[in-house]
Amino acid sequence: MQNSTLITVFTLSGLNESRANKNIYFAFTLLLYLLMVVVNLTLIATIIIEKTLHEPMYILLCNLCVNGLYGTAGFYPKLLADFLSDSHVISYAGCLTQAYVIYTSVMCEITILTVMAYDRYVAICRPLQYHSVMTPLTVGKLLLFAWVYPFCSILIAIYLTYTLPVCGSHIDKLYCDTWSVVKLSCTTTTLSSAYGFILIIAQLAQAFFIIYTYIQIIRACLKSVEQRSKFMQTCLPHLMALINFAISASIDVMYSRYGTETLSQSLRNIMAMEYLLIPPLFNPLVYGLKLHQIRRRVFRACASDKVTQM
Repeated sequence: MQNSTLITVFTLSGLNESRANKNIYFAFTLLLYLLMVVVNLTLIATIIIEKTLHEPMYILLCNLCVNGLYGTAGFYPKLLADFLSDSHVISYAGCLTQAYVIYTSVMCEITILTVMAYDRYVAICRPLQYHSVMTPLTVGKLLLFAWVYPFCSILIAIYLTYTLPVCGSHIDKLYCDTWSVVKLSCTTTTLSSAYGFILIIAQLAQAFFIIYTYIQIIRACLKSVEQRSKFMQTCLPHLMALINFAISASIDVMYSRYGTETLSQSLRNIMAMEYLLIPPLFNPLVYGLKLHQIRRRVFRACASDKVTQM
């Protein structure tokens, strides 16, 4: 058993099978990351610049894209550096920092999607009261909760992980997460494990709230053709984002807690990074293509750039 006081770095093993083609993987990952940055920044800039988009739904969408950039910044730069290095190590402090960034991003994703579900519920089920309910002050409070709650709750998880003496230095993933560090502990991890399950229950509670809001939305849509049209235009992208995130996050939770080494390294890598790959790219593309207000303004901006260049 290793002495916990001597462990200052962790070894990441997720890239062991990709060393032969690391330059190809590096180029592909870099292009993918740049694409994520471009599509998210395009949507953010469009919403900020266009005053007609300064409405709760678009403000929430803007925050969703900002969170996507935040989460990917905690993963892709380190992954790209590992592709160019023969040793895939990360310091203890860097490991906990990466885990904090990634998991606060994941929790911010679900809280923002929950707020967006409430926004759509008020817009469709209580349309006459929408502007009196979703005031700028209310939207500000909801967004404050959507950001502060994840940052504080994950900070506690990181602290509990930090207090555990670690007797191993090998992490069988592309990146650091709290559960991987907890599994290396020399002592009992009851408190950290219990707190982890509390966080999972809290996320499930938000998921049940979202399900409830959509049941009410669907009931309202069945009574009106106009409401059905509004559902297809504004709720469908949100519902697709929710389903995509739920599947990605569930796969990661199951893999982190109950994963098996009998799976190939490539499959384990895909399972581990799916929620860091699909939502940041999927969300801005789906919302940008489905919401005609955003799509029209993006196309108009591109057309004006072409005219200027001519």
